[in-house]
Amino acid sequence: MIFPIVAFGDPVLKTPAKLLPADFPAAELELLIANMYETMYHAHGVGLAAPQVGKGIRLFVIDSAPMLDEDEDGNPIVDEPTAAPVKRAFINPQMLSETGEPWAFEEGCLSIPGIRERVMRCPVIRMRYEDEQRQVHEETFSGLTARVIQHEYDHLEGILFTDYTKGLRKQLLKGKLARISKGDVDADYRMRFAAPAGGRR
Repeated sequence: MIFPIVAFGDPVLKTPAKLLPADFPAAELELLIANMYETMYHAHGVGLAAPQVGKGIRLFVIDSAPMLDEDEDGNPIVDEPTAAPVKRAFINPQMLSETGEPWAFEEGCLSIPGIRERVMRCPVIRMRYEDEQRQVHEETFSGLTARVIQHEYDHLEGILFTDYTKGLRKQLLKGKLARISKGDVDADYRMRFAAPAGGRR
């Protein structure tokens, strides 16, 4: 099942997600994760967090393989940090550390189509998380895979990549973000928009 992706302006994207309880039904979790992967691939994404499909729980999925061969301009990556691709679901993740010299990369987001901004992130992270069988892991990730994880982890904290913009750039984005929140988007996947005040959408 392909979910509609929640667009900028919906409060679920700015609300910290809640822990997935230990008694969450295993079959329901398996189906949710499968549907999130299907939704992510349909929208040509490399990561998708549960809040982006309207579910305020600490869960995201990633498949960083499409990012590791080329940069945002389609050029082979030579100098930027890289690592082996990772396809994985992260349940109740915790960011234990972010280390290394921060580096810039142009990011986008399925919830904010048509906007890309350069974001500084550390190249190495250490995470604690549960897998699909609810087993706990601690693992280090680096390069573009680490960036994808950081981006999706931010979603669970109610943080969007556009929140990192400052000054004039931030002011210039306001109009574009307002249009997205009103449904003025050009996306080749189905989206869900917040209901306007006093009405439904």
